[in-house]
Amino acid sequence: MKPWLVAARPPTLLASVAPVLVGGGLATGDGAFRWDALIVTLVTAVLINVAVNFANDASDARRGVDGPQRIGPPRAVASGTLTARQVWAGTLFVLTLASAGGVYLAWISSWWILCAGVAAIVAALAYTGGPWPYGYHGLGEVFVFTFFGLTGVVGSRFVHDATLTTEAWLLAIPVGFLVTTILVVNNIRDLDTDRTANKRTLAVILGRPGTRILYATLVFGSFALIAAYAAFGLTPRWTLLALMALSLAIPPVGIVTSQETGPILIKALKMNVLLVLVVSVLLGIGAAV
Repeated sequence: MKPWLVAARPPTLLASVAPVLVGGGLATGDGAFRWDALIVTLVTAVLINVAVNFANDASDARRGVDGPQRIGPPRAVASGTLTARQVWAGTLFVLTLASAGGVYLAWISSWWILCAGVAAIVAALAYTGGPWPYGYHGLGEVFVFTFFGLTGVVGSRFVHDATLTTEAWLLAIPVGFLVTTILVVNNIRDLDTDRTANKRTLAVILGRPGTRILYATLVFGSFALIAAYAAFGLTPRWTLLALMALSLAIPPVGIVTSQETGPILIKALKMNVLLVLVVSVLLGIGAAV
């Protein structure tokens, strides 16, 4: 099982957990919460995230991106612990399970949720695969913001009672910002090796200084939006609880904006994942009160 766990990249899976927690909190505050909706959405979102990671592992290996100079955890196909065929078979299996979850969610809410699910699956496969992998053309952050932010929060609220709420759309933006920072840190860590492999991530396009500015803007911009929404009564006032996590943002921002070595950036990535989890939990609690 270890090679499969490596390919699944467990720390990154919190990116799919965060929006579900916020959507569930909003549903609770609106009196529409359903346990089955929360659990199935959570499992389905994590499965899609795993499928993205599997597909990324196999596609990057085929293009020679994950070479010996790569910094960070080993990749299953590139290291030879799994074959590309095994990983693609695993991707299909995981997506089949996720599709079953999507059908259930559509049954309890609306068939529109299937449209979001199909779009997410197509985007997952096209991220680093297909004839024009958009992750190699600086659009990875757009994918993460759209599907793990906007679609994640709005969809996680929608499945409880088939309702699109203004609060969900608003909170999806700061959540999307924070989840996107996980990819930004990952890409700035891999900037040099990606550039060598001709993988034009947004970090490669912007360069290190520009990516550092982007990262700090996304982190502090998310907190600014959360505060502004609550201050103007656009979201529940208790969502201000998320500002308690601001102190957790300082260390990773300091590292990303001043350091270049791989090990310290890996440490920043772990701090960043913790930040996303804590903020999403606090937002969910604040929305539920």
